[in-house]
This record gives sequence, structure tokens and C-alpha cells, in this order.
Amino acid sequence: MQKSLTKCTISAEAAQLLLDAAAAKAAEMGKPMVIAVTDEAGVLKAFRRMDGAPQLSVDIAINKAYTSIAFGMPTHAWHEFIKDDDPLRLGIVKTDRLIVFGGGFPVKADGEVIGGIGVSGGHWTEDMDIAQAALDALERAM
Repeated sequence: MQKSLTKCTISAEAAQLLLDAAAAKAAEMGKPMVIAVTDEAGVLKAFRRMDGAPQLSVDIAINKAYTSIAFGMPTHAWHEFIKDDDPLRLGIVKTDRLIVFGGGFPVKADGEVIGGIGVSGGHWTEDMDIAQAALDALERAM
């Protein structure tokens, strides 16, 4: 019987890179955003609320990052997962911290979830574009 596991987590440096890249893309788009990065357990690792970003987006961004690590899938995938299943669709959306629209992505290394990024402040498609730009920047840095 194994008594312990070794888990990988996102580094502070990688979390900062994600924040900076997301903020740069948001600025380029002229969209003040809230950006949250969590570790693999969903604990906040890095956070930025850009000047002018909506207050309501603070919790949404954090919860997008959390949702993405909780099942290891992007938040936008939840809609497809639940849309045709009434019992699931009507019940699961009452789950605390679950976000079922775009803007949250797991951060992976060697196929393993090491963290999550959540972006909120624009339309969910804009949130997704900004989060994806941050993930692309991290991939290029590796």
C-alpha cells in the first residue's frame, strides 16, 4: 500500500507569467480584467484586478480557476457536458464555485493539472481569449 503521493504544482514564477501575459492581452483588447491563478488544489496562487475591472468579476475569476482544476477541464466544456442532461443541468449548477461558461482553464505540465487560470470582466469569449493567450505565453516560455 502506498502511503503518500507526489504532486506537482504551479510555481510562483509560472503563475506570475500567466498574470502578466493575461494582463497584456487584456490591455491590448482594451478590456480591464480580473485574473486568478490557483495551484492544483484550487488555492489562490496569484491574483490581479486591473484598474476598472468589475468587482463582481473577482469571485467569478477565482471560481473559474477553481472549477477548471476540480475536474481538469475548461469551464466552457461544462456547458456541453450538462446541456442535454436535465437532472445534471438543473442540479449541478447549484454547486458552490462551479462556473459553466468560458474563461477558466486548467494549467497542465506533462499531462498533469498543476493549477488553473480564471479570467473575468468581459464577455466569456473575451475571457477565454485572454486566458488562452496567457497559456500560450507559458507554453512558449517552457
